[in-house]
Amino acid sequence: MMKVNAQTLPEDPWGDGAKAWRLLDRDDMAIAEETIPAGVGETRHFHAHTRQFFYVLEGTLSIELEGDVHRLGPGDGLEIAPGAKHRAHNADDKPVRFLVASSGLTKRDRTNLG
Repeated sequence: MMKVNAQTLPEDPWGDGAKAWRLLDRDDMAIAEETIPAGVGETRHFHAHTRQFFYVLEGTLSIELEGDVHRLGPGDGLEIAPGAKHRAHNADDKPVRFLVASSGLTKRDRTNLG
């Protein structure tokens, strides 16, 4: 076991300037710290088997979940059940920093939607 943080781990860039740091990356559980710049988001998608929990550290994260938009601020969290169609994005003018805990590796269990 080793101490980990975003300063000592490699960046995993995604999207248009967003970044993730894989704090824990196991087959049965994954935790990432992520940042999304203003105006950037991910593609709407779902995970057939993976459950996720988003927890905001700084800024405001918007999560579109099954057609409803949830705005999360610091200290707010939201669970995403397996099969739920969702999209995380930053609709504000400042970056957002958050944690995502997943019940498995989402890269192996992701279906993007148009």
